[in-house]
Amino acid sequence: MVGAGIGGLTLGLLLRKHGVEARIYEQASELREVGAAVALAANGTRVLRRLGLGDQLKESSVEPTDVVYRRWASGELIASFPMGPTYNTRYGAEFFGIHRVNLQRILADSWGRDGLHLNSRLQDLEEREDGIRLHFAERAPVVADVVVGADGVRSAVRNWVTGGGPAPTYSGASGFRGLAQVSTLSEMPDPMTIQFWLGPGAYVIHYPISESTINFLAVLPGPTPWPFSTWMTEEPSGTALAAFEGWHPVVREMVASVEQSPRWALFSLPPLQRWTRGHTVLLGDAAHAMLPHQGQGANQAIEDAAVLAALLADTDRSELGDALRRYEMLRRPRTRQLQRSSWDNSEILRLPDGPDAESRDRKLSTLPDQLDWIHGYDIDDLVAPGRSLPFSPSPEHRTSQTRRGSASSLSVLS
Repeated sequence: MVGAGIGGLTLGLLLRKHGVEARIYEQASELREVGAAVALAANGTRVLRRLGLGDQLKESSVEPTDVVYRRWASGELIASFPMGPTYNTRYGAEFFGIHRVNLQRILADSWGRDGLHLNSRLQDLEEREDGIRLHFAERAPVVADVVVGADGVRSAVRNWVTGGGPAPTYSGASGFRGLAQVSTLSEMPDPMTIQFWLGPGAYVIHYPISESTINFLAVLPGPTPWPFSTWMTEEPSGTALAAFEGWHPVVREMVASVEQSPRWALFSLPPLQRWTRGHTVLLGDAAHAMLPHQGQGANQAIEDAAVLAALLADTDRSELGDALRRYEMLRRPRTRQLQRSSWDNSEILRLPDGPDAESRDRKLSTLPDQLDWIHGYDIDDLVAPGRSLPFSPSPEHRTSQTRRGSASSLSVLS
């Protein structure tokens, strides 16, 4: 595997559980996640629970009590739905707010040092008769039967798979992020809830990641076009707070309570025409980076890992290409739908006051039903042992039990 983020580590752990040899190559010198927080929905949590990580997740995170939508200036309640036990019963797993550092630590500690190679910046891939050869900047080449590009939105593996394109697309919006201390927020109602503040051209979401800390994302329009060479840029102090002039005191107090973060351009990856090339395949943001407006980036990487691990564990070397193509066919429709939904939400959450916003607010009354297809999704419905996988080969080509036993000899770089 190339990349030791959430998707790469989850895949490595799942492959190890299936008895498949896996090695992880990461360009960083240490495992240190960037960013503030992760929303782990039931469709991701249930996979991590099956890895035996449920108790650790629960100890290092918070289960929000409710999800709440409010008007930007008045704070008037638009809609509210219970989380916690109600959510768990509906979807069969928890919703956790967790700091990325804590999630990375849980996954990395579970993986250990064996099979993890840091300071490994990928330069090129080469198809050979003996497998895929990977060339690194400061490491001798290595060869694997399968290479998984879990190396993020700026994926070097994707460039090789697709021939260099497409480039991520700027959404026309950007955001400021922060971790606010509950003790400093005198105006905050119900800090242990997920709250959306919906306004004209902008919105703010915040949710707890510990009993004392709230993660927030403040999204606002522009600048258009994005004028900077990088996706994050420093802005003059007070830029974020000024953008929310006239908003409810809760929002302004929260934004003002932290040192202003860099301004983060919101980019999405256009749907790829291919995720595979030979025995090389993409996973997570490398395949389907999406806007954060459904909170599904990490969860989709975890889903990818569960499907790919199950397929590789059930596949002989001679059928690896078929397995990778099945993975692509199983995952592309769902991730494309989520990419589109996340893009659409970028506009829906920032509608100007008026009839369209009022129509949106009325539809929020049925929100749980609208989200069932996301949070209620269970990978085991596709890949549970003994079940026939969609797009699987015909019976005469399906791997026999004896040949499945040889899966542990596969060498997978993820």
